[in-house]
Amino acid sequence: MEFEIVTGSVESLETDCLIVGVAPDGELAPSADLVNKASAGYLKEVLGDHNGKAGETLLLHKVPGISASRVLLVGLGKADERSDRNQLKIIKSIMASLKAIRCKTAVIALDGLESADQDLYRQLRHNTEWASAELYQYDATKSKKADPLNLESIAFLLSQDDAELGEFSISDGSAIANGIDTARELGNLPGNICTPSYLAEKALALAASCEDLSTTILNEDEMEKLGMHSLLSVGKGSSEPSKLIVMEYKGGEPDQQPHVLVGKGITFDTGGISLKPGAKMDEMKFDMCGAASVIGTMEALTQLGLDLNVVGIVAAAENMPSGNASKPGDIVTTMSGQTVEILNTDAEGRLVLCDALTYAERFEPETVVDIATLTGACIVALGNHATGLLSNDDLLADDLLAAGEFAADKAWRLPLWDEYQEQLDSNFADMGNIGGPAAGTITAACFLSRFTKKYRWAHLDIAGVAWNSNGKSKGATGRCVPLLCQHLIAQVDDLADDE
Repeated sequence: MEFEIVTGSVESLETDCLIVGVAPDGELAPSADLVNKASAGYLKEVLGDHNGKAGETLLLHKVPGISASRVLLVGLGKADERSDRNQLKIIKSIMASLKAIRCKTAVIALDGLESADQDLYRQLRHNTEWASAELYQYDATKSKKADPLNLESIAFLLSQDDAELGEFSISDGSAIANGIDTARELGNLPGNICTPSYLAEKALALAASCEDLSTTILNEDEMEKLGMHSLLSVGKGSSEPSKLIVMEYKGGEPDQQPHVLVGKGITFDTGGISLKPGAKMDEMKFDMCGAASVIGTMEALTQLGLDLNVVGIVAAAENMPSGNASKPGDIVTTMSGQTVEILNTDAEGRLVLCDALTYAERFEPETVVDIATLTGACIVALGNHATGLLSNDDLLADDLLAAGEFAADKAWRLPLWDEYQEQLDSNFADMGNIGGPAAGTITAACFLSRFTKKYRWAHLDIAGVAWNSNGKSKGATGRCVPLLCQHLIAQVDDLADDE
C-alpha cells in the first residue's frame, strides 16, 4: 500500500473515496465546503445525519458534481479538542471505513483540521504511521491467511506550495511505519519460532538488504571469552543458545561517534527457577519487545537514510528452568568484572543488559539508550500509556522526552538518585540483582547505571507500552520505534545546526 500527495481541485479528484471533514453544528471544512458547492448543496442536505463528533463517519455515494465515486464525511470534533489523541481517533475511524467498503484508492482532504498541530510535517507523518498501523494484520501462524487488502493507495490533498514538504513527511512516516510493523511482527511471533537464533537471522537478513548496515553475531563461546557470564547465566537453563546481535549503521562520517541502542531480547521468560505464575505467562513471548524495537528502528533507519552512525545491540536469550538453570543465590561475574548475586532469576533482563552495556563501551558512543520490558513496577507507576525513562544525563533525558512528545510516543522521567542504590547491597557480591519491592523500576535502572559510567546513558522501560493484553487488540504495539526514530532524526538536525 502506497502513500502519496495530490494537488488540484478537490471536486475533480478521481478516487474511489474522498474523505472530507465536518465540525460540530454542521460546519464544513474548506474542502468539504467546495464539494458542497460543486454538488449544489448536497452535503448540507444530509448533515442532519452527522453530528461532527471526532471520528464519526457518514458514507455518501454518487455525490453530484464531483469526480470521486464516494464521499466519506468524517467528524473533526470541537476545535479546542483537536489533540494528537483526537487525530489518532479520526485516522482509526477513516481506516475502518476504508477497509469496510473495500475501495482501492482514497484521498484524505481534511485541510489539516484533524488536529490543532501547526507542523505539517509532524501531522502528515503521524497520519501515515497511524494509517499504516491500522493495515497491519498478523497471520504468520494461522492456517487461513488474512484476506488481501483491496486498498492500494492513500493520498493526502495539499496545496502546491506544501507538496514537497508533504512528500518528505510521508516518506519518513512510511519508513517509521515499516519499522513499527517489523517490531510488532517479531513481538507477536511465538517463542518456539522467535528464538535468539531467529532474531539473529532477522538481523543478518536486514543487513543483507542495506549496504550501510552490517551485522555481527556473537555466539556463546565468543561471549564466554569476553567474560559475559551474567548474560550467559540467563540462558543456561534453555536448549536455545544465547546470542549477542550487533548491527552497525554507518550513515555518518567515519570519525563520527555512534549512538548506540541496546535491546533486551528475552524471547521467552518463564522466570527461570523463580517461576512466574501460569496466568498470562503466554505474554512472556513479548519480553523481547525491547530487542524488536531496536531491530525495527534499525530497519527504519536504513529507509530514512540518516547521516548518522548508529549501533544496535540485542542481548538475546531464553529464560527457562532446568537442571542447568541459574539458582537464587548464585553469583556471576559480569563482563565489567563486577559480581552479582542472583536473588531472583526472574529479574533476568538486567542480567543480559549489563553485559551488553559494557560491550557498548568499545564503540566510544556519543550516547547509549537501552530499551527493555524490564519491570512490572513500571506498569504500576505509569500504567499502559507512558514509557519509563531514567538517565545519568539530563540533556539526553530531555532529548528523549522531547522526541517522545513529537512522536506521540510519550515517556516520563523517574529519579535515579544515589539513595536508591543502597537497596542493591549484597553480603556476598558487589550487588544483588533486585532491590526489594519498593521502587522496583528505579532500582532496576540503578543496577544498569553501574555499567554505564563511561558514557551518556538512558534507560527506557517499556513494560507497560510494548503490548496490549485485551481481546482483539492483543498483541505487540511496536513502541518505542517512533520515539527512537525521532530521537535519531533530532540528532541529525542538531549536527546540521552545529555546522
